[in-house]
Amino acid sequence: MIGDQATMLREMLKRSDETKHREHDGDPARLSLAITIASGKGGVGKTNVTVNLATALAQQGLRTIVFDADLGTANADVLCGLDPKENIEAVVAGRRTLREIMITGPGGFELIPGSSGGSELAALSPDRRNSLLRQLGELESEADVLLIDVAAGVGSDVMGFASAADALIVVATPEPTSVTDAYAFIKSIRRHAPERVPDLLINASDSEEEAREVHQRMDRACRQFLDFGLPLAGIVPRDDAVRRAVKARLPYVILEPTSAPSCSIQRLATRLGGRPARDSQHQGSFLGRLVQWLSPRKS
Repeated sequence: MIGDQATMLREMLKRSDETKHREHDGDPARLSLAITIASGKGGVGKTNVTVNLATALAQQGLRTIVFDADLGTANADVLCGLDPKENIEAVVAGRRTLREIMITGPGGFELIPGSSGGSELAALSPDRRNSLLRQLGELESEADVLLIDVAAGVGSDVMGFASAADALIVVATPEPTSVTDAYAFIKSIRRHAPERVPDLLINASDSEEEAREVHQRMDRACRQFLDFGLPLAGIVPRDDAVRRAVKARLPYVILEPTSAPSCSIQRLATRLGGRPARDSQHQGSFLGRLVQWLSPRKS
């Protein structure tokens, strides 16, 4: 049963943590900062934000891993000019491990390539899902930052990763459909994880004034109907540098590092990179929270 499998996995993780504590002379195991990057709808530049943020973090000397967790229309590798030999499907099938499929992206971050047309994590068999989660847990103790690029919308996997991560960034553009879908996503995540406070990132804005007006409207709605204030993670302006970078299959923080979008992403990376490292003893792990999410709900 799924519940039994999840219990077994939690026990294995507990023993793994205890071993790590002993190996570090009693110090708790160090864990990466897990950040889920999501969006209410597709086409808002979520994955482009992810790969550029990963590049900027790696350029700061942080070991950064991107998990392309969009198991249906993954394309982080395309934006980086990479041609992976294998992807997450090989791990799910048991042919490869996560370490074996990881490839180095521009700037030095590591990418776990996603797949196109694959099944959701929640739909996998317990054995295959737990094998993948165990490997993800090993990487969590090795990286400084783990970025999870999830599919657009409010699918089961998306809600699980968004609920379990240390931080959640919701990407939206100023277009009315994007704003509406971003707010719907935020309402959904608050139902699933009432304590979760996401950050909003406005992408492809024509002006700072436009972006701030969008944020203010969404912040007012969140305060009035959801009882929390919506933080602004950043504003990435619309710029031809983004189009040129996509065409060149390079992150714009590398192709045009002094462009306005690059400067915005670099500022966000600096803020995130300055957050303190966590430890498993006091904070718990991203993987442990994800396992809890995938366990059967108690009525």
